[in-house]
Amino acid sequence: MEWHACLDEYEKLVIRMSTPRVVIDNAVCPTATLIKVDSARRHGILLDAVRVLTDLNLSIKKAYISADGQWFMDVFHVTDLNGNKLTDASVISYIKQSLETTHPDKSHGFNGLTAFELTGTDRMGLLSEVFAVLADLQCDVVDAKIWTHNGRIASLIFVKDCNSGSPIEDLQQIDKIEARLRNVLKGDNDIRSARSAVSMAVTHTERRLHQMMFADRDYERKPILQHKSDFPVVTVQNWVERGYSVVNVQCKDRTKLLFDVVCTLTDMQYVVFHATIKTSGDKAYLEFYIRHIDGTPISSEPERHRLVQCLQAAVERRASKGVRLELHTSDKQGLLADVTRTFRENGLNVTRAEISTTSDMALNVFYVTDSTGNLADPKIIELVRQKIGLANLKVKELPLIYHEKAEREEQAAGVGGAVLLSLGSLVRRNLYNLGLIKSFS
Repeated sequence: MEWHACLDEYEKLVIRMSTPRVVIDNAVCPTATLIKVDSARRHGILLDAVRVLTDLNLSIKKAYISADGQWFMDVFHVTDLNGNKLTDASVISYIKQSLETTHPDKSHGFNGLTAFELTGTDRMGLLSEVFAVLADLQCDVVDAKIWTHNGRIASLIFVKDCNSGSPIEDLQQIDKIEARLRNVLKGDNDIRSARSAVSMAVTHTERRLHQMMFADRDYERKPILQHKSDFPVVTVQNWVERGYSVVNVQCKDRTKLLFDVVCTLTDMQYVVFHATIKTSGDKAYLEFYIRHIDGTPISSEPERHRLVQCLQAAVERRASKGVRLELHTSDKQGLLADVTRTFRENGLNVTRAEISTTSDMALNVFYVTDSTGNLADPKIIELVRQKIGLANLKVKELPLIYHEKAEREEQAAGVGGAVLLSLGSLVRRNLYNLGLIKSFS
């Protein structure tokens, strides 16, 4: 570290104390890259570290967090999404530099775009109506993230003017866009809670989505459809002798799970003093020792119940609901309106979406179910792919429940005879034709 000539020894000491020390080691663990971060403790520092790792789509297999007085130590065991250690020198260098930054950049590089925040009641075809309004008002959607949970929707949509390619700065035009979007969100029965606004914050996009759904109180609403096997188990108990509240989360493992949980704890003004994160197969086990910012544990049953609800919601919001469809094609005016209209006309409901544009190419991900939130018919998905373009729209991921369904039907065939056997074979043949299973024999 090079020092400016004007700095005295005390100032140098302050900088040393406040700058995190990062060690990245591939030799210690045979199956993962170990990342160790030592730093002075401040509120939100754990979230900043986890954000750096999850923004790179790294999988956190284990983690140990400990705060001793005013010092903080994080140890992460990470791999890439294929389960391999990190070997790319540029990626390792980027991680080290990002973690050593005491105040990471959270704006995510969306300068030159106008951001709209939308919250309201989710319904079949809503996303199609939103994108149709934006296309009609000459807004080009460059980037967007849309989440749905418990019948609510939250989205951050980044747009520019179609004609000039510049951000939309005319206040009258912004007011017009907001009003049209608000009317779409209201529909026939959401007069009070529908909300559209220009986003002025530079908060991390996915953290902002959590904040929006938390403010919308999605955690208090009943789930429309819930598979028991996927439901996260959250418990909160007080360790009276040590003055901690102990939070345990058990759920299906997935990418960005730790970010979602830590983000919620941080924004609810809890401080994590110690934590252990473990994964085994497709299961994740997270334990946190927390206090309020003022150093006190959770003090009432209503607060405990609210925290359980909020953490369950945080886990569920990003959980994959439906078949993952990836659209990769040349971007054009009204593309999203056309694609989502095709989904709606064929009875497919979008439960989550990630929209991005790179060098005039659209790279979009949609998770879809049928109109009731159940499994979409593979024949319908194939029909939609034909309409949009088989080469452009591809099935990239299938929920485990699809395979479980096929296995149940196959087992039923052995008991019920030839008729059920032919039906089970038909289901598996459809999955095979879509490229979703390797064999239907």
